[in-house]
Order: sequence, then C-alpha cells, then structure tokens
Amino acid sequence: MMKNKDVVVYGASGYTGKLIMKHLAELGIPFIAAGRSMSRLKEQCTLVPELENADYSVVEVAHKEAALTDLFTGKKVVYNVVGPFMQVGETVVKAALTANCHYLDSTGETDWMFFLRDQYGEKFDKKALLLAPASAYMWTAGMMAAEIALETPGVNSLDILYFADSSTSTTSTKSFLRMCTKPQYYLENNTLRMWPYAKAYDVKTPDQHRLFKALPWSGGGETVWFENDERVTNCATLVGFKNEVMFGGILKVLEEFEEKYRSLSAKEQEKVTNEIGGTITPEEPSRENPDVNRSVISCIGRGNTGGVNVVLRGNSPYLQTGALAAEACRRILAGQLLATGFQPITKAIGTRNILATLANLGYHTWQATPY
Repeated sequence: MMKNKDVVVYGASGYTGKLIMKHLAELGIPFIAAGRSMSRLKEQCTLVPELENADYSVVEVAHKEAALTDLFTGKKVVYNVVGPFMQVGETVVKAALTANCHYLDSTGETDWMFFLRDQYGEKFDKKALLLAPASAYMWTAGMMAAEIALETPGVNSLDILYFADSSTSTTSTKSFLRMCTKPQYYLENNTLRMWPYAKAYDVKTPDQHRLFKALPWSGGGETVWFENDERVTNCATLVGFKNEVMFGGILKVLEEFEEKYRSLSAKEQEKVTNEIGGTITPEEPSRENPDVNRSVISCIGRGNTGGVNVVLRGNSPYLQTGALAAEACRRILAGQLLATGFQPITKAIGTRNILATLANLGYHTWQATPY
C-alpha cells in the first residue's frame, strides 16, 4: 500500500538513489522507490541492507509527465535522481508542480539551476512549494561553508574550494562532463563572468602541503544562489582532485571536446558527453569508505579589512547526499520548511540544522577562523 508514503525517490535504483533510501530507512520514513524498470528497482533494492525492514513500495513508472503526475499526486516530496537534468529533468519538475509536491534533486548542473530559477521559481513559490535543485553534497557543502562565512560582519566575497577523494557514479560522470562543456560562471563585482573552457587551476587544500589541480566544474551552484543576494559581491567555486590520473583524463577529454566538438549543435554535443561519460565510469563504484573517501570544503570569506576561513572536514560525499536528502524530507514532512520557491536547501531547512545532522552521523566537523 502507498497511502502512508509521502516521499517519492525517483531514480531510486541508481547509485545515489540507493543511498537516499538507506538514510530514509534509518530515519523510519516510509517512501516510494520509483523508476522506469521494475526488475532493476527490485534488484537494486536487494543491495541496500538497510531496506530489509523498511516501509517502502517499489513502483515502475514511465518517464512521461502524465504518468509521473499521477504517481506524485497525494504525495508531499519528490527527490529526483534522474539525470543529466537539463536533458530529462523538466518532465519531473512539471509533474511535481501539477501534483503540488515539493521538488528536490541531486544535480550539480548550474545551467539547470538557472533554468529552474527563471522558468519555475515563481510558479512553485505561488503554490508554497519548495524548488531545491542541488540538494546534495555538491553544491550544499559549499553553501554551508559560505553561510557560516557570511556570519562574519563585513564579509561579502567568497572563494570556495571542494576537494574530495571519491569516485563518481555513472550518471554523475555524464552530468558533470556535459556541464563542464557548457558556459561556467563566477561572480565578480555583482556581475557574472565566464570561466575559460578546459582550463585547470592550481589549488592548495587546508590539509595538505602540495598543490593539486582544479576545474570550475560548471561554475558552482553557489554562484547561482548568490547572484542576486545583496550580501555577496564576489563568488568563485573550484573543484579539486586528489586523483591526478583521473584529473588528467578529464582535462584531456575537455581539451579534445574543444578541438573536435565545440562546433556541433547542442544536441550533438550532449550525445558526445553522454557517450564519453559512459566510458569514463562504466560501472557504479562501491559504497564509500570514510577511511578512504575523505573530503574538504574550504571557504575564504573576505571583507574590506578582514575575513574568515571556514573549513568543513568530512568524508563520503555521496553518503552525505543521502543523509541530506533524508533529513530534508524529514523536516518537510514535520512542517519545518523555512522557505519556498527556488531556494537552496540551506535556506529551506537551515544551514546549522544540516551541519548538526551531518556531524551527528560522523560525516564532518567544521571550524571558522577569523583573520
């Protein structure tokens, strides 16, 4: 029976979907595991040991607006894990809006975020519904560090670095590859500026002495959220890599894309990035190991005469995404939503609430050091 299940995880059979289900089960939240293939859903659910005694239903649904609207009607929250989002996501958003469901997703695609803001933000707000893309480690971790930095009086400039030693899922690889070939922006003096394509930058993490390479990685969702925020004048986000072999391979692909495929149509370009992304990560990685898959978020907040360094030291970015998604669902169901319309999840359920939840689960600690 599905009557008591107010949460739908759409794309539940994927890597991130399974981690969201794990955390929903641990919180005791009933949910619907939905996707396009019943056989795959059932097979993948057996791989999540936390589901053994969980209250959930498995539902096969066509990726069509009418079918999804029918599924979402009467539910309260839809968490979408089906991407790349600019290619297939709008169908899910339309269905959520029609069905009066709050919408969250796991994307890091900033062009998708801009699209949702401009096309659907006001529509969701009029219905008192939340529209929260990027409700995942990327870009929520940077937003948490940024919000802590902005608590320091005078800070109006944010320089953010993600640095993780973690594998990516197949869907994530396709998603990040396509978004790295699209326009990528940073905020400078309240104006969006475009990052150069296929250009790497040297970065230093707070925890290691040697330099690593980083990419704009679509420009960062923080830039989207802060573009029209009166508190922020400048914002730049980079994503660094500990795995130098992986980085070299990605940079080579991006350079090759500029040489061979930049002149193609948008549709042809995305076909290329889907195909290449599938070869980079042909199989899903294992569940993360916190002793291996560690992460650091560094935010330098600057004002006219001083500032603050905020550092989040953590582990298991994909597991953090699962925990964040489940906690967001829990708070929405409990009537604790703090904002509606197009909003970062930090504003929708509270930055310090998220920090506390992830800290209690052993996923990170944080510190802020004024200078």
